[in-house]
Amino acid sequence: MNGQVETVLAVSVGNTRTRLGCFAGRDLEEVVMVENRDVPSLMAAVDDAVGKAGHAATAVLSSVNPPIADQVAARVAEKLGSAVHRVERDVPIPIGRQLDPEAIVGEDRLLNAAAAFDVLKQACVVVDAGTAITVDFVDGAGTFHGGAIAPGGQMMMNALHDCTAQLPELEFGKPNEAIGHSTADAMRSGAYFGLRGLVHELVEQFAEAAGGFPLVVATGGDGALLFKDDERIDRVVPELTLMGIALTWRTAVEQLREDEA
Repeated sequence: MNGQVETVLAVSVGNTRTRLGCFAGRDLEEVVMVENRDVPSLMAAVDDAVGKAGHAATAVLSSVNPPIADQVAARVAEKLGSAVHRVERDVPIPIGRQLDPEAIVGEDRLLNAAAAFDVLKQACVVVDAGTAITVDFVDGAGTFHGGAIAPGGQMMMNALHDCTAQLPELEFGKPNEAIGHSTADAMRSGAYFGLRGLVHELVEQFAEAAGGFPLVVATGGDGALLFKDDERIDRVVPELTLMGIALTWRTAVEQLREDEA
């Protein structure tokens, strides 16, 4: 690229939200997050992101939501005037894997793990608190071993409402205190502290299996809400998945240059 810094438009299509981030080299310059259910706003955000990235940008997309991803990819390609590179299909995520042969792992989990290890260079646990909450282990050699999947905060609230006769429909949030003095507060307390306790127990179990305590990194739409004041979480990195997408593209480009040399 003749010494010029490549601009990468990283797109992460989740179950509930889509994030778009513009990277200049390794620097993440701007991030936009939009709810998938608001399709007009999502398409407008795509248009705006492409406009800011410029037509020389390279678009790389990852998804755990194929129907929305196809719409977003088509819009990006139309506005950018070039093909969108799809993670795993066009460019592999640069992380080793020790999984059952038939295992199919969400791209977001692998991207988060790759991005976390790229920075930490040591064993770590990655917590992604989104629609679902995942807690995954990466060993000291950078190999992804899998982990645990549980309902996320809003999914818990929805299930309490949908599967009972009298519990109200509520938004997930941090309770004022652990002891809920109303039904709503009790529901929020159960979901909030239940998720924190789940993560704490899993980290303990992973540490026992690994023979030492790994660093713990949290991300996802509810990552900061749940863990920003949790001393057992080493850092909260909201844009970890976008960082993983950018890392995936950089690694693919570097490998291509090595192959051509």
